[in-house]
Amino acid sequence: MMADITTEVLIVGTGPAGSGAAALLSSHGIGNMVINRYRWLANTPRAHITNQRTMEVLRDLGREVEDEAYMFATHQDLMGENIFCESLAGEEIGRMQAWGNHPLSRAEHVMSSPARMNDLPQTYLEPLLFKTACSRGTQARMSTEYLFHEQDGEGVTTTCRDRLTGRDVTIRSKYLIGADGGKSLVAEHAGLPFEGKMGVGGSMNIHFRADLSRHVAHRPSVLYWVMQPGADVGGIGMGLVRMVRPWNEWLIVWGYDINAPAPEVTPEFAVGVARQLIGDPDLEIELLSANTWTVNNYYATRLSNGRVYCIGDAIHRHPPSNGLGSNTSIQDAFNLAWKMALVLKGQAGEALLDSFDAERAPIAKQIVTRANRSIAETGPIFEALGMAEGVDPAQMQQNLQARSDGTPAAEAQRDAIRKAIAFKKYEFDAHGVEMNQRYRSGAVVTDGQMEPAFQLDAELHHQPTTWPGARLPHAWLYRHDDGGRVSTLDLCGRGRFALLTGLGGEPWVRAAAAVAGEMGIELASHVIGPRQEHVDHSGDWARLSEIGDDGCLLVRPDHHVAWRATGMAEAPQQELRRVLRQILAR
Repeated sequence: MMADITTEVLIVGTGPAGSGAAALLSSHGIGNMVINRYRWLANTPRAHITNQRTMEVLRDLGREVEDEAYMFATHQDLMGENIFCESLAGEEIGRMQAWGNHPLSRAEHVMSSPARMNDLPQTYLEPLLFKTACSRGTQARMSTEYLFHEQDGEGVTTTCRDRLTGRDVTIRSKYLIGADGGKSLVAEHAGLPFEGKMGVGGSMNIHFRADLSRHVAHRPSVLYWVMQPGADVGGIGMGLVRMVRPWNEWLIVWGYDINAPAPEVTPEFAVGVARQLIGDPDLEIELLSANTWTVNNYYATRLSNGRVYCIGDAIHRHPPSNGLGSNTSIQDAFNLAWKMALVLKGQAGEALLDSFDAERAPIAKQIVTRANRSIAETGPIFEALGMAEGVDPAQMQQNLQARSDGTPAAEAQRDAIRKAIAFKKYEFDAHGVEMNQRYRSGAVVTDGQMEPAFQLDAELHHQPTTWPGARLPHAWLYRHDDGGRVSTLDLCGRGRFALLTGLGGEPWVRAAAAVAGEMGIELASHVIGPRQEHVDHSGDWARLSEIGDDGCLLVRPDHHVAWRATGMAEAPQQELRRVLRQILAR
C-alpha cells in the first residue's frame, strides 16, 4: 500500500525538541515533516530558563536566530536573585544570587561561552524554532495526531489522524523522531524501557497578568519563593511566583496532594491563591489560564528502537527544577540531527546513530535525578524556618517569627536559614550541570587518553577540556584582516566537522582536505596563529587547547571533540582516515 505522504524524517511534536530537530535537519538539507495534534504551538510559557549551551545551538542555526532569541528574552541581569519571602508584599526571609549573577559565577559564564544565559518563555522560543524550520524547508502539519507506527528494514510507516477532516493519513519516512512530550505515545509504541516513577508530586500553574512592579522592580528575579504557614505543601515549594515578563506577566506554581484527586482550579480559586501569595487581597488580576500537572521522576534507559528515535520530554520527565527541560530537549536534537543527516546523505554508516543512545541516555538519567534532588534540597529551608511537614500552621507562624528574636536560639536559626538558602545554588546556579556534558561512544575516539578529573565541584563549575567527548572550550580569537573577534565554537558546527591546529600543523590541513575529498564529507580546517586568518592574541586558546601547535583537534558538528592529537603524527592522513572511518562507522 502506498503512503499518502513521503518524507525522509517524520517528527512528532513541535515543542523545543521537535521544532529544534526540524530546524537543524532542514539546515543540513534533509527533507522532514513535523506534525502537531493541536492547531498551534505552546499556549503557556512552561519552559523558560535558557542556558548558554542551548544558546550555542541557536547560534549554530545562525546569528539571526540567536539575535532574535535575545530580542524576546529577559536579560540575565533581570534574572537576578532568588527571593524567599512570606509574600511579595510581606517580609523577605533571604535571597541568593542565581543564574550566573553572582560576580564569581558571572565571570565563569563569560569565560565559558560566547552566548548568554537568559529567560525565554516557551511561547517565544517554540515559534522561533518552528519558523526557522519551516522557512528552511520543513513541511509542517498542524491538527494532525499521531496514532501508531510500523517499521521495516527500509523505513517507518506512521498512521496519523487529520483532526479537521477526521480522516487517517499515512506518512512514510526513513526515520521517525518522537518528540511528543511527557506522555509520549511514540516512546510507548517503540517499547522504550524506562526507570523511575511518574506522578511523584502534584502541581498547578496559574498564569496571569498584574503589575507587580512596586513589589519586585527593586529586587529583580525570575523566581519569588513564598514561604507561608498553612500553605499547601507539594510541587516545587510552598508557593512560587515566577516572572514571565517583567513585571506584569506571572505564573504561580502551587502544590496539591498527589494522593488526592487533582483539584478543580476555578477562576475564583486561582485568583485567591495569587492574591494570597502576593499578599494583596484587592489586587487586580487578569487570569490567563490555570492547569494541573504532575511532578515526574522518569527517564528512558534506551532512546531508540530500530528507525525510531525519541528526544525531549519523551525520554526525560522531570520537574522544572534547575531549568533543564527545554535546554536538554534542544541539546538532544543537536546530538541527533547531524548524525541522521550524515547517514541519510550516505556519508556515514547507520551504526553512527547508535552513539545517540550511548551519549544522551546518561544525560537523561543525570538531569532527571538532579531536578528531583533539587526539590528535596528545599527541605532544609522549611526545617530552618520551623515549617517542616506535619507542623501545625499556628506553630509554623510562631517558628517563623522566632527568627527575629535576639536569642542564641534565634541566631542559630538565622544561621541555618542562611546556609539552607545558599545551598540552593545546586538548583539555581548549577553551571557545571549545564556545561560539563562529556560523551563516551563509538563517535568519539580517545585512543586511551585519560579523562581529566574535575578539579572543582562538577555540578557547580564548568571545567573546559579538549579531552575527546567533551564540548570544545570557548576562547575568543581575532580575525587577522579586521581584528574582529570570533569564538572557537564559531569555527565549528553548521553540520560539518572541523579541524583546529596551529603553526606547524599544516600537514593536518592537507591531510584533512585529502581525507574529506575521498570520503565525500565536509571538513573545515583552521590554522590558529600569528599572520593566520585567526590569531590567538590573548593566549587563551593556547592555554585551553591542551595540544601543541603541531597537534590537532577534530571537532564534531555538535561542537564536541571527536579526537585529538597532541602533536604531529608520522602519517597524518592515515591517522585522520582511521579516526573518521571509526567515528562515521564506515
